[in-house]
Amino acid sequence: MTKAEIVNEIAKSVNVDKTTVQAVVDEFTKCVKDSLAKGNPVYIRGFGSFIIKHRAEKAARNITKNTTMTIPAHDVPAFKPAKVFVNVVKK
Repeated sequence: MTKAEIVNEIAKSVNVDKTTVQAVVDEFTKCVKDSLAKGNPVYIRGFGSFIIKHRAEKAARNITKNTTMTIPAHDVPAFKPAKVFVNVVKK
């Protein structure tokens, strides 16, 4: 499902025009990104959590040049679904 399809579904089910729903969806994604960029997780009860996972520094191999390189420690965004969410998907 694409962002446009999500906007259409919400607009149809709530009887609100698409431009308003589009603005709300855009603002929601912006808020999640901004919060994660500041290092704060986002918890949505019954849906899941947007969190930051820390990846430690590690050694990797470049197979084309046959050399070893170091990948520095870094943070990556992740999503952890709520139990309710997982149960709905499993059914």
